[in-house]
Amino acid sequence: MPEDILNIISSIVPKENIKTKELLKKHTTFRIGGYADFFVSPENNGQLSKLVKALNDNNIKYYILGNGSNILAPDEGYEGVIIYIGENMSDIEVSGTKIVAGAGALLSRTAKEALKCSLAGMEFAAGIPGSIGGAVVMNAGAYGGEMRDIIVSATVCDRNGNIFILTNEELELSYRHSIIEEKEYIVLECEINLKKGKAEDIKAVMDDFSSRRREKQPLEYPSAGSTFKRPTGYFAGKLIEDAGLKGYTVGGAKVSEKHSGFVINTGNATAEDVRSLIKYVSEEVYRQFGVVIEPEVKIL
Repeated sequence: MPEDILNIISSIVPKENIKTKELLKKHTTFRIGGYADFFVSPENNGQLSKLVKALNDNNIKYYILGNGSNILAPDEGYEGVIIYIGENMSDIEVSGTKIVAGAGALLSRTAKEALKCSLAGMEFAAGIPGSIGGAVVMNAGAYGGEMRDIIVSATVCDRNGNIFILTNEELELSYRHSIIEEKEYIVLECEINLKKGKAEDIKAVMDDFSSRRREKQPLEYPSAGSTFKRPTGYFAGKLIEDAGLKGYTVGGAKVSEKHSGFVINTGNATAEDVRSLIKYVSEEVYRQFGVVIEPEVKIL
């Protein structure tokens, strides 16, 4: 069976872009995860759409991975194909006030390109460690800004390899949500519209956000960023702190003492440690305050 899968993949993607038994902890910001059977990096939209169709037609399990900044990969690895949308699909083109960025382009790099061209509106994204694709899927946001404020449209493909464009409205963007996940679409690229500004003003806002991140977030430890979604009317971090869980640990996983909304890997955490800690924190917050907090991190 693995040989059959390899034959299918290599008929679409160059062999140098296919890895076997690739360690997922190398590709996630949590630095957690076992070996994936296949780790494939398509070079363009055409290859990716053909690959998805072939895997789907042959009932081969696959998962789309971007920068791995919001993923908890399992200790036992992934039995199937990881499709990595990264550097190969990370072109950024600027035209007037519009930017078209490949799904593999980092948000931080895209925001820097906007700064270079004196385009305002993407400052909030400069410090988010994800890629454009993941940002569209999750409607990523910070400091009062979010992707739905700047997205014009996204080019996506479905499980049958059909490529089409969805407008901002059709994406149904809301808090940490889009239609992409529901429909199992894959983001290929995104068109963003910004506005002309002054480079020094844009940089000042980015620097301010960056300073606030360094001050308040445990950036010195591996994590998947904010671990929990914000419950309506509350802040997850404050609820967790008020529950007396700041610094609470399970194995190598710990509720950050710097920001209680972050679960961090202190060096040797397993996925099971993180899952157990998330479960305990959720249950304890509900027990004490009757508030449900849901994980923002995606558990593969």
